[in-house]
Amino acid sequence: MKNILLLGYVVVTLLECSSCASPQPEEDYGWLKSAIDTSVRQLEETVADIGDSVLLPRSIWTGYDIDFLCSQLQQNPMTFKDSLRVKPVTEVLGTRRYCTSIYDWTSGFFPGNLWLIYQITGKENLKDAAIHFTNFLYPVRKYKGTHDIGFMMNCSYGNAYRLAPADSVRQALIQTADNLCGRFDSKIGCIRSWDFGRWNFPVIIDNMMNLDLLFYVYRLTGNPQYKEIALQHARVTQQHQFREDYSSYHVVSYNDDRSVEEKCTHQGKNDDSAWARGQAWGVYGYTSCYRESKNTLFLQQAKNIAAMIMDRVKTEDLIPLWDYDAPDTPETPRDVSAASITASALIELSTLTENGQIYLNYAEKLLHSLSSDAYLAKAGTNQGFLLMHSVGSLPNGSEIDTPLNYADYYYLEALLRYMQVKRLDYESL
Repeated sequence: MKNILLLGYVVVTLLECSSCASPQPEEDYGWLKSAIDTSVRQLEETVADIGDSVLLPRSIWTGYDIDFLCSQLQQNPMTFKDSLRVKPVTEVLGTRRYCTSIYDWTSGFFPGNLWLIYQITGKENLKDAAIHFTNFLYPVRKYKGTHDIGFMMNCSYGNAYRLAPADSVRQALIQTADNLCGRFDSKIGCIRSWDFGRWNFPVIIDNMMNLDLLFYVYRLTGNPQYKEIALQHARVTQQHQFREDYSSYHVVSYNDDRSVEEKCTHQGKNDDSAWARGQAWGVYGYTSCYRESKNTLFLQQAKNIAAMIMDRVKTEDLIPLWDYDAPDTPETPRDVSAASITASALIELSTLTENGQIYLNYAEKLLHSLSSDAYLAKAGTNQGFLLMHSVGSLPNGSEIDTPLNYADYYYLEALLRYMQVKRLDYESL
């Protein structure tokens, strides 16, 4: 492969490190071949179903029950405020939910899924579809209204530049990175996450994932400003976003003098709980920061978060509850998106540290669970999404126990990274 940069740099790193993981032909990779083939069919059928429409699949419409939300949040139904939640109309329940626009924070994941499955299989029809859906997002290069432009453009245009480089793609990535840098406040030392809510300067743990765009563009341009801003954000986040046990707050808001205004949650069970996807964002983000900086403080942070995850997830199949502090009942939803992000992060972490096998073993168990009938949808079902049983934002009644396009994205990325560590290719499976 040529023109490897951000994820491509991850690929190079994995290939360089894979000399320590010799091929193991005696292993049965039938599960992996089946997972890839199912993913191909799901994505091909979704592309055919959408046709030429400007639509980007996000999830499946689900509703919610107030008593259920209250039981999960352990709040009194009599005092629970439901004024901000909007239930979808009955007619759409169970149907495919699309991004509200190209400026939806999840808009880059479906094009990214097509790029990743193309990289895994080499199927040209999937590359053509990836180009088609990526082109929809070209106007996002001018958008400045959220940190999520990293998700939106890196997963789509970032993969596009690795696998089908073009000058216009390169320029779109640089312009997007400049806009993300424009959200950096040097006094606070962080990139602002949101422009809504009661907070003065909110930073969410998810923002660690957008740093990869800045690392990517640093490698594209050689301009150290991109990397310096990313690492400064990571340092301040490391100082304030984490508890003593290395679980993280979802939201930390800063005053203008960098003092902390508030530590809270927007999508977790409560302010002091460990929201499952937030923990996954953390281990992934600090693994990336170590890969780019070789600063051992970031490596230790990634390892500490990984140890916390492996200690606190108690489910037999390792797929976490939507929040580590949620009631441990059969009715409590799992969050497959957290599991897929964690799997991808731990595979990379396994290549960056001497005791990497423990992370690879854990990630492999996650991939086996995710690729089982319990979580990987049968071809032709699940509205074309790959994985079932994720949770978007339970406290807000949104996307509860449903597929999510970003769960699929990090699942495919994890499969790709796993194949590279194991030195496997699709044709040989």
